[in-house]
Amino acid sequence: MNWILLILGGLFETGFAISLGKAQQTTGKEMWLWLVAFAICVCISMYLLFKAMGGERAIPVGTAYAVWGAIGAIGTIIAGILLFKEPATFWRLFFLSTLVISVIGLQVVSSNA
Repeated sequence: MNWILLILGGLFETGFAISLGKAQQTTGKEMWLWLVAFAICVCISMYLLFKAMGGERAIPVGTAYAVWGAIGAIGTIIAGILLFKEPATFWRLFFLSTLVISVIGLQVVSSNA
């Protein structure tokens, strides 16, 4: 259950990064709506990270933070490519794939600990 909470928290981290990007592209009322979405996503993301690090099957803080941050980074890179037309170069995708492999490795190692 804690891993599910952590993954959801990472997705909300992606949400707050996207919200900031959209807020920068807009003005007026629309900008403020994106900033409200940012604040909501930050609160939910941090709460889910907090919950994932507690309880009987707590994820160690170092692992939890690394995985949470990586999920957010991966989601933000993918969203940037799809929503903001950022470049999808070979090297960018290569290092994104190494990040994915590292997150999976951390989950495997933490599950065995």
